[in-house]
Amino acid sequence: MKTTAQSINVVSILGTDYSIKAPEGEEQTLLKAVQMLKASLGDTKRKYPALIGDKLLVLAALNLCSQQIELQQKHQEALDRYQEQVNATVDVIARTIGSN
Repeated sequence: MKTTAQSINVVSILGTDYSIKAPEGEEQTLLKAVQMLKASLGDTKRKYPALIGDKLLVLAALNLCSQQIELQQKHQEALDRYQEQVNATVDVIARTIGSN
Protein backbone atom coordinates (compact mmCIF):
# COMPACT_ATOMS: atom_id res chain seq x y z
CA MET A 1 0.00 0.00 0.00
CA LYS A 2 1.31 3.45 -0.84
CA THR A 3 0.05 6.90 0.06
CA THR A 4 -0.05 9.81 -2.36
CA ALA A 5 0.31 13.50 -1.43
CA GLN A 6 -3.49 13.86 -1.16
CA SER A 7 -3.66 11.16 1.56
CA ILE A 8 -5.30 8.79 -0.89
CA ASN A 9 -4.29 5.21 -0.16
CA VAL A 10 -3.65 3.08 -3.21
CA VAL A 11 -4.07 -0.63 -2.59
CA SER A 12 -3.63 -3.46 -5.05
CA ILE A 13 -6.04 -6.39 -4.83
CA LEU A 14 -5.97 -9.16 -7.41
CA GLY A 15 -3.81 -7.01 -9.66
CA THR A 16 -6.16 -4.03 -9.64
CA ASP A 17 -5.25 -0.77 -7.92
CA TYR A 18 -7.90 0.90 -5.80
CA SER A 19 -7.64 4.46 -4.51
CA ILE A 20 -9.18 4.65 -1.07
CA LYS A 21 -9.28 7.67 1.20
CA ALA A 22 -9.20 6.61 4.83
CA PRO A 23 -10.25 9.04 7.55
CA GLU A 24 -7.30 10.63 9.34
CA GLY A 25 -5.90 8.23 11.88
CA GLU A 26 -7.56 5.20 10.23
CA GLU A 27 -4.76 4.43 7.78
CA GLN A 28 -3.49 1.52 9.89
CA THR A 29 -6.98 0.04 10.05
CA LEU A 30 -7.19 0.20 6.27
CA LEU A 31 -3.77 -1.43 5.96
CA LYS A 32 -4.80 -4.24 8.31
CA ALA A 33 -8.07 -4.71 6.41
CA VAL A 34 -6.17 -4.98 3.12
CA GLN A 35 -3.78 -7.50 4.65
CA MET A 36 -6.70 -9.51 6.03
CA LEU A 37 -8.47 -9.52 2.66
CA LYS A 38 -5.30 -10.58 0.85
CA ALA A 39 -4.76 -13.41 3.35
CA SER A 40 -8.37 -14.52 2.89
CA LEU A 41 -7.95 -14.37 -0.89
CA GLY A 42 -4.84 -16.54 -0.60
CA ASP A 43 -6.61 -19.10 1.61
CA THR A 44 -9.64 -19.17 -0.69
CA LYS A 45 -7.43 -19.55 -3.77
CA ARG A 46 -5.64 -22.52 -2.18
CA LYS A 47 -8.98 -24.20 -1.42
CA TYR A 48 -10.54 -23.37 -4.79
CA PRO A 49 -7.69 -22.99 -7.31
CA ALA A 50 -10.06 -22.70 -10.28
CA LEU A 51 -11.70 -19.52 -8.94
CA ILE A 52 -10.53 -16.23 -10.38
CA GLY A 53 -11.50 -12.58 -10.32
CA ASP A 54 -14.83 -11.54 -8.90
CA LYS A 55 -15.87 -15.05 -7.88
CA LEU A 56 -12.70 -15.45 -5.82
CA LEU A 57 -13.17 -12.02 -4.29
CA VAL A 58 -16.82 -12.65 -3.41
CA LEU A 59 -16.11 -16.03 -1.81
CA ALA A 60 -13.24 -14.56 0.21
CA ALA A 61 -15.47 -11.68 1.34
CA LEU A 62 -18.23 -14.11 2.33
CA ASN A 63 -15.73 -16.14 4.35
CA LEU A 64 -14.63 -12.97 6.16
CA CYS A 65 -18.25 -11.99 6.81
CA SER A 66 -18.95 -15.48 8.16
CA GLN A 67 -15.99 -15.20 10.53
CA GLN A 68 -17.20 -11.77 11.66
CA ILE A 69 -20.69 -13.11 12.38
CA GLU A 70 -19.22 -15.99 14.42
CA LEU A 71 -17.11 -13.53 16.42
CA GLN A 72 -20.13 -11.30 17.05
CA GLN A 73 -22.15 -14.28 18.28
CA LYS A 74 -19.34 -15.39 20.61
CA HIS A 75 -18.98 -11.84 21.86
CA GLN A 76 -22.72 -11.59 22.57
CA GLU A 77 -22.67 -14.94 24.38
CA ALA A 78 -19.76 -13.74 26.53
CA LEU A 79 -21.59 -10.48 27.29
CA ASP A 80 -24.70 -12.43 28.26
CA ARG A 81 -22.63 -14.65 30.62
CA TYR A 82 -20.98 -11.61 32.19
CA GLN A 83 -24.34 -9.93 32.64
CA GLU A 84 -25.67 -13.03 34.39
CA GLN A 85 -22.63 -13.01 36.69
CA VAL A 86 -23.12 -9.32 37.47
CA ASN A 87 -26.82 -9.87 38.15
CA ALA A 88 -26.03 -12.80 40.47
CA THR A 89 -23.45 -10.69 42.31
CA VAL A 90 -25.90 -7.80 42.67
CA ASP A 91 -28.52 -10.23 44.03
CA VAL A 92 -26.06 -11.57 46.62
CA ILE A 93 -25.10 -8.05 47.67
CA ALA A 94 -28.75 -6.99 47.88
CA ARG A 95 -29.62 -10.03 50.03
CA THR A 96 -26.60 -9.41 52.24
CA ILE A 97 -27.51 -5.77 52.74
CA GLY A 98 -31.19 -6.66 53.23
CA SER A 99 -30.39 -9.18 55.97
CA ASN A 100 -28.46 -6.64 58.04
